[in-house]
Amino acid sequence: MERKGAAAGKQPPRPGGGIERSMEQKLAESTGGAAAGPRAYGFLTAVESGSHGVFGGYLLVDPLGRPLEFHCTAPVKVSRAQQILFGSTLQSHLHGQQIGGTLLAEGTVTPEMVLTDLEPMLHVRSHTKLPVAFVRDATLGAPAVMVGSMLGTCSFTIGNASVSPHATDASREADLREKLEELAAAVELCEPFERIRAAIDEAQRR
Repeated sequence: MERKGAAAGKQPPRPGGGIERSMEQKLAESTGGAAAGPRAYGFLTAVESGSHGVFGGYLLVDPLGRPLEFHCTAPVKVSRAQQILFGSTLQSHLHGQQIGGTLLAEGTVTPEMVLTDLEPMLHVRSHTKLPVAFVRDATLGAPAVMVGSMLGTCSFTIGNASVSPHATDASREADLREKLEELAAAVELCEPFERIRAAIDEAQRR
């Protein structure tokens, strides 16, 4: 609850009181993924649970789609007071900085790019030098208007996935496409997000 008469200039409370890492799995040794090729690809998303809050998940895979690292956050709950105080900046702070930025910092492998299937997670581009792209099922049409300003005018289709680079990375479309074609030859680009959700679901049951 928001206190009345709070001192001027006091910083607003952060959603969830900060991120705590609840699970981290480094899988390169067990899978031999590091030897499969020089490239790695990052998949970043979040899952909302009505009873727990928002979980973030970050999976790094090799060109064959095999896991190299997996990181996820403890659930983050946003109070009504925080919704009011952060206003329209809540999503950029919650997904871009507090969840997305924190997860990218946890990774020990540097990927060629970061892919997300969650529109608010595009805000993470402000907190990384890595190229970021929005991936969705190609049959679902164009992304929502709410993130239109964060996406470039270009998009391309690989398999059943439509890929839209962040506006900052629009000039790198050809390079991103070439690198993703290598991964797409092994796995559907939307499939790793399903793994993240399944892993988070499993973590909640423990």
